[in-house]
Amino acid sequence: MSPRRNRPKGDEGRPLDDEALRRGVGSVEGDRHGDWMVRLVPGGASAKTYRCPGCDQEIRPGTAHVVVWPADERGDLTDRRHWHSGCWRARDRRAPGIMRSRSAPRYG
Repeated sequence: MSPRRNRPKGDEGRPLDDEALRRGVGSVEGDRHGDWMVRLVPGGASAKTYRCPGCDQEIRPGTAHVVVWPADERGDLTDRRHWHSGCWRARDRRAPGIMRSRSAPRYG
């Protein structure tokens, strides 16, 4: 008796595109400020240090995160922002971020 085949013959699936894996998966999300293009960046594709606008902390290389830009096509590459995934999900529950210099006091 021969072994049973669990999948139909010829079903190889969609081939994985290396460039698409590096860019991440994109979607459109809306909130009270408009629609945003959101792309998930896997940890292996992250090679630079970014500053998250949600918490004002660094996103280190090798850390999975999201890249966000306006979905209305008015922006350019300078409108992209890198966020921690948790900070992006909590953006409506947080107060506006205060940008401080490195030597400024954190509280007070």
